[in-house]
Amino acid sequence: MNDNVRGTLEMSAAMVIAGTIGWLVVLSGRPVTDVVFWRCLFGAATLLPVCLALGHFKRGRVTARQLGLAVLGGVAIVANWLLLFSAYSRASISIATVVYNVQPFMLVGLGVLLLHERLTRSRVFWLVLAFGGVLLIVQAQPEGQAAGSDYLTGVAMALGAAFFYAVAALIAKSLRGVPPHLIGLIQTVVGVALLWPLAHWSDPIASASWPYLVTLGVVHTGGMYILLYGAIQRLPTYLTGSLSFIYPIVAFLVDAWAFGKHPQLLQLLGASAILLGAAGMVLGWSEGPQALRMVRRRRA
Repeated sequence: MNDNVRGTLEMSAAMVIAGTIGWLVVLSGRPVTDVVFWRCLFGAATLLPVCLALGHFKRGRVTARQLGLAVLGGVAIVANWLLLFSAYSRASISIATVVYNVQPFMLVGLGVLLLHERLTRSRVFWLVLAFGGVLLIVQAQPEGQAAGSDYLTGVAMALGAAFFYAVAALIAKSLRGVPPHLIGLIQTVVGVALLWPLAHWSDPIASASWPYLVTLGVVHTGGMYILLYGAIQRLPTYLTGSLSFIYPIVAFLVDAWAFGKHPQLLQLLGASAILLGAAGMVLGWSEGPQALRMVRRRRA
């Protein structure tokens, strides 16, 4: 099996796993802080032996500066998970996941502000398209799910989650040379440390909740990290970007199948605009701006 085929299978599996996270979060029946805490704990327990086996704890592997940045990235990842998981019960899993996919634009914005990267015309086009999609979703009046201010709060939480993910991604850019599995381990350990005081220790966890919490940590954190980083190492960027859109599609299907949540027309249009804009941004499409210029020339 060549690298492209193996990497495609790994990336596809990772995105399918990611698309079912919201389902397990809801089925666990636990407060969001508990879900993220146990996800981090079981995720760290999964990644620790992997890092040991790969020799990632050798002296000099990570500098003090890199460790500090990885810890800061861990704080951002934990904030990301807390906000995203909180958004599920307010805006639905599918809508929260789609809004969360504005993260490439958050990353570009941070790059422009902090790294003085150039904002091209095509990027502005896809940004405006995705922003229009968010406005359509905000304007939607969902039936049979969260409504009113609670729905808008869920959308805002998903946007906040996307921002913190972009912060973590920007930090990861400066950690070149640090093994990705080790970064994941540091992030999950940070999550355990941060959320330990917030866990509901006086509220016993029902036996029915444990399978979901363990799966979230072992499969949806430790296992997904391993699959995702394996794929990223083997595949070209455009292919990892393309396959990443399996994630929101699976989330839509799971939301409809498991909870009967069917998006309305405005939500579908908004979701389509966000995903199209994100695809154009990630894959570097320039056809959109070119098409607009052609239309203007014809009108002239």
